[in-house]
Amino acid sequence: MKTLTINSNPKVELKFETYPKEIRSKLNYLRDLVIEVATQNETILEIEETLKWGEPSYLVKKGSTVRIDWKSKTPNQYAMYFKCTSKLVETFRENYGSTFKYENNRAILFSLTDKVPEEELKTCIGLALNYHSVKHLPKLGL
Repeated sequence: MKTLTINSNPKVELKFETYPKEIRSKLNYLRDLVIEVATQNETILEIEETLKWGEPSYLVKKGSTVRIDWKSKTPNQYAMYFKCTSKLVETFRENYGSTFKYENNRAILFSLTDKVPEEELKTCIGLALNYHSVKHLPKLGL
């Protein structure tokens, strides 16, 4: 079994400390899902955890950046963001429909009371982390 190397910028932990406690646990859950998906993918040996646009962000070779965040202007929701010019959110919407709430072509939104559809979200994360290998496939290979 391979070992995933996580290169984490210390500023990410500082960012997590700025979130309200309830939000922090929700975002840590999303973070754990990203790391789990990366760990289970044999082609991903390294993941970078950093801040992009002030948001915790996850980058891998041959993948598209996945970001997570909560905004005080929408205190009852948090989100997982994807590159808006990719086919990712469009494909998620086509495949999963109302399983998720979406923000245009850039995010999957969660309310504080939502039960996150874990298996479906892990599939979405996997597509993002492998985006440059699947972007040419119809429906990204789903």
